[in-house]
Amino acid sequence: MSIALDTAVPLDAKAAAAEARYAQATQLQLTWWRFRKHRLALISLFVIVLFYAVAIFADFLATTDPHATDARRSFIPPQGIHLFDDSGFNPHVYGLRGVRNPRTFQMVYTPDPTRKLPVRMFVHGHSYNLFGFIETDIHLFGVEGGRPGESIFLLGTDQLGRDLFSRMMVATRVSLVIGLCGVTLSLFLGVLLGGISGLYGGWVDLVIQRIIEVLRSVPTIPLWMGLAAALPRTWSVIQVYFAITLIISLIGWTDLARVVRGRFLALREEDFVVAAELSGASQGRIIFRHMLPSFTSHIIAATSLALPAMIISETSLSFLGLGLRPPAVSWGILLQDAQNIQVLAGAPWLLLPAVPVTLVILAFNFLGDGLRDAADPYG
Repeated sequence: MSIALDTAVPLDAKAAAAEARYAQATQLQLTWWRFRKHRLALISLFVIVLFYAVAIFADFLATTDPHATDARRSFIPPQGIHLFDDSGFNPHVYGLRGVRNPRTFQMVYTPDPTRKLPVRMFVHGHSYNLFGFIETDIHLFGVEGGRPGESIFLLGTDQLGRDLFSRMMVATRVSLVIGLCGVTLSLFLGVLLGGISGLYGGWVDLVIQRIIEVLRSVPTIPLWMGLAAALPRTWSVIQVYFAITLIISLIGWTDLARVVRGRFLALREEDFVVAAELSGASQGRIIFRHMLPSFTSHIIAATSLALPAMIISETSLSFLGLGLRPPAVSWGILLQDAQNIQVLAGAPWLLLPAVPVTLVILAFNFLGDGLRDAADPYG
């Protein structure tokens, strides 16, 4: 009997400690503890972090200048890295030998085993600005001892001889940053207008909700086409970049505004909100200090689900030729080359930019589902 009592005491102590830990935890801590149990969402979070790391170090990962053209290396197929040779571990790629096809007059490239180009880490290449202000020419990997114009083409080249791998690295940065900037602006507009609509009600709520309904009733693609076509052709790449971000944000804030409005309608009669009003707190303080923190996790989940829509919007606009224009590089611009069936039949690797688009969209959706379940396990 004494043994049973001795073993029961530590168990009760552990249970009491766990209960106290949960009682003192914040809403974000509870959300994180539930989120950790969602394996697929955790894997998706790792994938997204990896993609954004690629976006940050895109120029460092690129093996060649993504804008450099060379007609001599047009439509080179993807090259594989050979890790061993007769001397042991020696990463290398074979040099290329071009032979013109007598029927199609197209240059066909085949590996030349007699010429081995060593693949080394942290090699010198084209110059770039790391983080925008550190000038360097160091790249993660590349070839040494190659002739002018020779490099490693992991994903092949396009019609103008540009390295698809290097262009995909830079495109990842452009597409993901546009999505992130678009969601940030949509988050601001959605929280602000949705909060005002739900908190004030009356004619203010009526006007904002009618604006939302008008925006949601217009077909998305024609609306994109109309707004994008209004951009002057004389604008620079930077101007078009910010204009596309603004266009996507002006369309994408409506869903989040509806979510915020519904939460504000439920919270504005709560005791803590009434107490804040009676104490003389301003409307801005009530919104951002008292009401928003109570459902921050829901906003995070809604934002993670809105990000893939933003990325798809930019990719679709650029693919249709209505978004970013060359020399800018994005996933949509890379996929423009896949519109030509004749070109695609001879160079199917031009469809490879669709792979990161698919992976990122799936990862964001799985992450959003995990965050939504963690934020509201009973919803």
